[in-house]
Amino acid sequence: MNNSVHEHRVALDGKTFKVIATASVGVVDDRTLFTFHEQDNVVSAEYRGGAIRLGYLVGTFCGGRLHCRYVQVDTADQLDSGFAECDLDQTVGGRLRLHEHFRWDSREGSGINVLEEVRA
Repeated sequence: MNNSVHEHRVALDGKTFKVIATASVGVVDDRTLFTFHEQDNVVSAEYRGGAIRLGYLVGTFCGGRLHCRYVQVDTADQLDSGFAECDLDQTVGGRLRLHEHFRWDSREGSGINVLEEVRA
């Protein structure tokens, strides 16, 4: 069972996440790692791996959700972008999980990616 962390949001700064599920129109996969930074309610992440050569995400928390935009270059040099609203929760084991409800700007499609915190 997942526990909501909306009321007591945990900072994302310094945390690494991996993709554990993706939509059929998604490009990220289980080889894609996201490294998050957070300062004064502004969140950013750099991501790469799998089909993604380099990607960036930037956003803010509002009403318990992370609202963000992303841009990425894949291994075929395709440049894409979009926006997402993300919900953050926590697994029973204490790992943070991010549910990214995304929509492409640069191509057709939308879906949900699920990212989970990687611990050393």
